[in-house]
Amino acid sequence: MPDPDPVNSKTVRIAVVGPCSCGKSTLTQALKAAGYEARHPAQEHSYVPNMWQRISKPDLLIYLDVDYVNARTRRPHIDGGPQRLKEQHFRLRHAREHCDFYLDTSGLSVAEVETAVLAFLENLVD
Repeated sequence: MPDPDPVNSKTVRIAVVGPCSCGKSTLTQALKAAGYEARHPAQEHSYVPNMWQRISKPDLLIYLDVDYVNARTRRPHIDGGPQRLKEQHFRLRHAREHCDFYLDTSGLSVAEVETAVLAFLENLVD
């Protein structure tokens, strides 16, 4: 008997990466609640470009992004100025180049992010 489709059985390993305040933790919780194996390695804080591969060994990589204005609005107590976000984007460049799904969460609600990602995952089955 062939192995079941990993997306259909939700045994697919998903890594969620992106800069701070893009929604990684919230999305990871939603994916887990939907039955997916999901985690968010702290790639934005690492100088190892492919840490996301080494730690998570994902089947799929989801890259969430956010602009500075929205990041600052979401977490006004955390700031390093636009330079901090620029540095995180630099550290995340390998992940962004290799992601299976990219979503800019700037201006999106939590529900809109979840809907977009779950629709992407459901389309993989088709």
